[in-house]
Amino acid sequence: MLVPIFTLNLKHKVNPHMVAVGKYDGVHCSLTCATNAGKVLIHNPHNRESRASEGDVALLSINQQVTSVCAGRLNPSIPNDVLAVGSQTNLMVYNVEKNTDLFYKETPDGSNAVTIGTLGSIESTMVIVGGNCSIQGYDLEGNENFWTVTGDNVCSLTLLDFTGNGQNELVVGSEDYDIRVFREDEIIAEMTETEAITCLCPMQGSKFGYALANGTVGVYDKTARYWRIKSKNQAITINSFDLDSDGVAELITGWSNGKMDARSDRTGEVIFKDNFNHAVAGVVQGDYRHDGKQQLICVSVEGEVRGYNPAPEEMRGNLMDTNMEQETIRELSQRKQNLMMELRNYEENTKAGEAAQGVLSARASQGRGGPISADRPFPPGVEYEQSTMGVIPASTQLQTTLSVIPGDDQKPAHVELLVATTNDTIVRAVLIFAEGIFDGESHVVHPSAGSLSNFIKVSIVPPKDVPVDLHIKAFIGYKSCTQFHVFELTRQLPRFSMYILSDVAIEPAKSVCTFTVNERVQRLVMWINQNFLLQEDVTCDPSGSLSLAFVSLRGSGPFHIKMDTSGTVSLQTNDMDLAGDVVQAVATFLNLEDLNTTIDFPEEMERLRAVLVKVDEFHAVRQKLTAEMADHSNLIRSLVVRAEDARLMGDMGNMKKGYTELYNMNRDLINGYKIRCGNHQELLAALKNVNLIVQKAGRMRVGKYKTQVVNACRAAIKSNNVNALFKIIKTGGN
Repeated sequence: MLVPIFTLNLKHKVNPHMVAVGKYDGVHCSLTCATNAGKVLIHNPHNRESRASEGDVALLSINQQVTSVCAGRLNPSIPNDVLAVGSQTNLMVYNVEKNTDLFYKETPDGSNAVTIGTLGSIESTMVIVGGNCSIQGYDLEGNENFWTVTGDNVCSLTLLDFTGNGQNELVVGSEDYDIRVFREDEIIAEMTETEAITCLCPMQGSKFGYALANGTVGVYDKTARYWRIKSKNQAITINSFDLDSDGVAELITGWSNGKMDARSDRTGEVIFKDNFNHAVAGVVQGDYRHDGKQQLICVSVEGEVRGYNPAPEEMRGNLMDTNMEQETIRELSQRKQNLMMELRNYEENTKAGEAAQGVLSARASQGRGGPISADRPFPPGVEYEQSTMGVIPASTQLQTTLSVIPGDDQKPAHVELLVATTNDTIVRAVLIFAEGIFDGESHVVHPSAGSLSNFIKVSIVPPKDVPVDLHIKAFIGYKSCTQFHVFELTRQLPRFSMYILSDVAIEPAKSVCTFTVNERVQRLVMWINQNFLLQEDVTCDPSGSLSLAFVSLRGSGPFHIKMDTSGTVSLQTNDMDLAGDVVQAVATFLNLEDLNTTIDFPEEMERLRAVLVKVDEFHAVRQKLTAEMADHSNLIRSLVVRAEDARLMGDMGNMKKGYTELYNMNRDLINGYKIRCGNHQELLAALKNVNLIVQKAGRMRVGKYKTQVVNACRAAIKSNNVNALFKIIKTGGN
């Protein structure tokens, strides 16, 4: 059995997700954790004299709620790691060895996740911070070398060579259930999951591990998911570590119930597990014993620490305290049980068939058509009831159709999936596995006994415009059956399935997105037929152009798509998200690396103008409140001195008066702080709206034009040039 090589107790509570290991002196590994008291704990048993500490532990007072912690080498010319600590409003990068700040930055968007490393062709190593829909990168001097926007609040970040080109890409997990891969400013891949992506970690090559808020963990290789498992517990932290010494790192997961397990990166099979008394806060690795070997270090929320050495070669494949013979017997017993259950089903079907055969033989012996034989199995005029046997005809097929239902007062608009058989067999139940469209990952339709028929209708309402694979399992049989045949098939739901083609003239939207492509109209027609759920394929007009009017079933109004023979495409819709999704999908279909567009969304621009006014007001209020709080703090210090002087001189009247004023001043200070917190939350919401509009404007461009728009918008926002910002959003910065 693999056992911990060392254990210790930090005697401090540790925040989940906020554990790191750094070589702050360039030689020895130090364990770093954020505590729930607004402090950062550094444990280093090797170098106790370098700073004031209690034994092996030093505490850094941050005086704010810590939201993220990361350690890494920021200056390539020296071996020392730096410590990056993020809070709701600031980022501090700290030189632990010299006990000095390298730089201190205000981050109005927050610092939800931090990582340190190189990104793409950007030369300098950066501290990369993810916050409120935005991602920023700072170099050693604190200069901002990188900025971009993403779809929602950032939950997790990691760097890895995703494309295999020798340069790192940034993998970002966010609250909108999407994993996005950035090559510097450009999004090169997007994967949609079923919950917020709470953890990411690089693995071997282009593989990376991920964890979701609903207890799912798994591994991706580029955009293909290798495997995933789901638990009723939450995965707090993940890391990669070669625990069985086979040359390939396993996915190490720390769970909310105190379990720590290691899973094969290829299959997800558990090769090792251990249990803590409390939830696991972090899993990291480092040469903590300074013996030249990397250890896997696990920390619980109560401060318990365990370190594991990689298993020796003779233990490979048997890291847990289990008897392999007992494990094999258990697996064979489970297999036997499954086979016995299958055999019982066959026996019951056979008995039912023999009973039916006996009835028919009795009928035949009574002169009803002659005896039954192999050449003549059924008497003339007697219909053999297969339903008594539970056997369905060999020709039975399962058919599915998808259609768009506009909806009415009784039922909202939806996509209807019809699952039907080709004969009189009934569909007893339908189980559908799909990601992102149900409340969970599966949906079961089980009609009552009185409403059984040879078809079932399933209502589907996709919340977003993404293509979805529907994995369908249907139970088919007869009404009197106790055993059913399972039919399995996969049907893809098109990306833009919640739009219905209008057969009447509707007034187009006021907002428009226009671009030009060097393609024939028939190519766009082909894309529309593949990506929209249509009753029949659309075709070009007699003039060779295209003009189609759709209505959104999600309530975002009409959507017109037009293309003339010169290659000019016009998208008329008030939904910026829809326009961006269409531009990205068309560019992918036509293999366009770069595409610029001209957009005009007057309602969105008015909303943006109002949000920017609010941002200015919130900033002004924040500065005023900060100044008032500083004045109050200075006044409190003087009141404390006066009250204490009065106490020492025995002047009880002035002492009482001083402490009364001090109490009132402290109450005002607390009220001011509450107002400042509320102002900050409103400011965050406003900044999120600004970042979202910039991201929407970027999604309406492709390649270098997208990067150009995002960077130009950032510069305009920093310089407070509203007119330039609107022009950039509209024209793409040209």
